[in-house]
Amino acid sequence: MTSHLPRFLQRIADRNILRIYAASFALGLAYGIALSLIALYLDARGFDKQAIGSLAAWFACGLASFAWPMGALIRRFSAKLALVVSLTGYGLSVAALPLLDTFEALALARFIDGACSVGVWISCETVLLSRAATNQRAFVTSLYAITLSFGYVAGPVCARALVAVAPLSVAFFVASGIALATAVYVLVRLEGGGGATHAVNDAEDAASTAPVKLGTILSRIKTSCFGTFAYGYFQASVVLFLPLFLMESKGIAKEQTIILPAFFALGMLLFSSSAGRLGDRFGHLLTMRVLSVIGATMIASFVLLGSFVAMCIAVFVAGASLASISPLSLALQGVVTERGNISRATAVYNAFYAAGMLVGPPLSSRIFAAWGGGAMLLHLAALWVTFFVFAWIFRKDDPAARHIALPIVAGVEAPLALERAPFADNGTAQP
Repeated sequence: MTSHLPRFLQRIADRNILRIYAASFALGLAYGIALSLIALYLDARGFDKQAIGSLAAWFACGLASFAWPMGALIRRFSAKLALVVSLTGYGLSVAALPLLDTFEALALARFIDGACSVGVWISCETVLLSRAATNQRAFVTSLYAITLSFGYVAGPVCARALVAVAPLSVAFFVASGIALATAVYVLVRLEGGGGATHAVNDAEDAASTAPVKLGTILSRIKTSCFGTFAYGYFQASVVLFLPLFLMESKGIAKEQTIILPAFFALGMLLFSSSAGRLGDRFGHLLTMRVLSVIGATMIASFVLLGSFVAMCIAVFVAGASLASISPLSLALQGVVTERGNISRATAVYNAFYAAGMLVGPPLSSRIFAAWGGGAMLLHLAALWVTFFVFAWIFRKDDPAARHIALPIVAGVEAPLALERAPFADNGTAQP
């Protein structure tokens, strides 16, 4: 039945996880097409850089505003329905962009884009974490990040081909069509309900779905939330300001700076799966701490590097380390959260990611303007060092650091946790 799949995918027992991967790639493709052209399209329509930046902020506001409510909606109506509706909403908002003329209308479309995007992310992550075996969660989430990123990489290539033969507006309609087709695919192919991999009896299911206070959830996943906040802050800031720093302070040509994101993505694509396996084997938080130190060192090194080749290597290593933290932090919050509360935890997690995207660029821009690009990069490195300290202080948030079995679904996940030896024992924690 699974012989046609690559060997590493045969480890995944639930076929619905593979269907989420397929949907994620298609969504990444739609994102890649739209995002690679939106700034060019708005500039061609006469919007200045400040207006374009403000529209990006409206997108982030949509993310932040709907992250928490989406968790409650998923718990009420199911992740499948939320995913179908969110994909449909995203597709319609992208199709509307070429049809709108005023800033206010475009801001509303970008807000809906952000709201539906966070709905897609939370829905996909809820399905993955609820269906993945405990000892495979980082592996599963790292493959999710990889498939989404493959779409992001392929999207701009498709966009370039489209604009060569058609107006810019056509590309947005193509992206919309991909999103709407993905919604139909999810509706038809994705199974509803909980994970099919593990059967639970009524008592166990009740224990796993008992409501938990928001404060309790946040206390359990605080290290994951800090990790995703730091990544959102870093990602949104470095995309905007690293090219400016390289051109102004290092004399790097604009054409060369354009290819640097490819090295970052390549590092992530090549190492995320390995990072996921290391996290599943040695502990997610321990792996995240090591990667944060490596990434912070690479960021700080940009202040001293003078060779473009060395910069490309540093960006590659930064992508391999820091981009791998995101799926690891997602896997950790899935490990420490009961199966029935995963949607709420994932909503909180994504709210912190959106907050990082909102806070990062304005603070980074002020540091850049006041003290230069070098200081801006050093403050990003300091952010990851702060995360390392925070993750070390709360290292016991990861069950692997406590040498205990993972408490996801009472009586069900514990046998899986035994496979994580030497970090898990027979369920009786030693003092």
